Parts: sequence; structure tokens; C-alpha cells
Amino acid sequence: MTMSDPLADMFTRIRNAAQARHSSVRMPASNVKRNIAKVLQDEGFISGFSEEREGPRSFLSLQLTYDENRRAVLAGIRRVSRPGLRVYVNQREIPRVFGGLGIAVMSTPQGVMSGQEAWRRKIGGEVLCYVW
Repeated sequence: MTMSDPLADMFTRIRNAAQARHSSVRMPASNVKRNIAKVLQDEGFISGFSEEREGPRSFLSLQLTYDENRRAVLAGIRRVSRPGLRVYVNQREIPRVFGGLGIAVMSTPQGVMSGQEAWRRKIGGEVLCYVW
């Protein structure tokens, strides 16, 4: 089965796992997914991630973070730029998600990073998703 939008699949798996209160979620790995997981870990939305190899394929396993009331720290994740409609912004147009409570994950010429980090470095790029 071919997948037309692997990032949307990743975000849906994370959203579903958080809603079902799973401790971890597993998905096929790629470099972009690995970099997005690193940004989510750096921002505190997930506690960690690991990569597992099964023969020629590799899988990414993300450990979700919950608060003391067993509510997921990652309340929502939404794909912004998609294969049919790419969304690019320059440094002045980087969106703020929920007034700064969330983050925008961006793909820039210097790699995948949060919108705040891209703003600090004064670079623009493609807005991959919003996380809150």
C-alpha cells in the first residue's frame, strides 16, 4: 500500500494514541518523522522516541507524555502544509499557535525546527503542522 501523505498518517497516529491514552505509538520511520519527533521531544510534548529495525524496515516508537490527571500533554496536532497545498512563510509571517501555548513545526533550509526557533534564527520555510 502506498501512502500519499506519510506525515498526515504520523499525526493521525499520534492524535489517536493520545486520545486513547496509549503510552506509546509506533509508525514507519523516515528522516523527516525522526526530526519532527525530536522537535516534539524538545518542546515537551513527548517524553522520548526510539527507532527499531525489523529486517529492511525501521519503525519509530514515540512515548507520549501525560499529566497527573492522565490527560495527554499533546492536546492536538494538525497538518498545515499538505501535498496538494504547500504553505510557505517568511520570518515575519511565522504563525503563533494559541497565542504562544502551542508550536508550529517548520521545515527550513537549516532543518526541521519549531516556529519560535525559526523566528530566532530569522529564517522562513514550510509550515508542517501546529501542535498544542
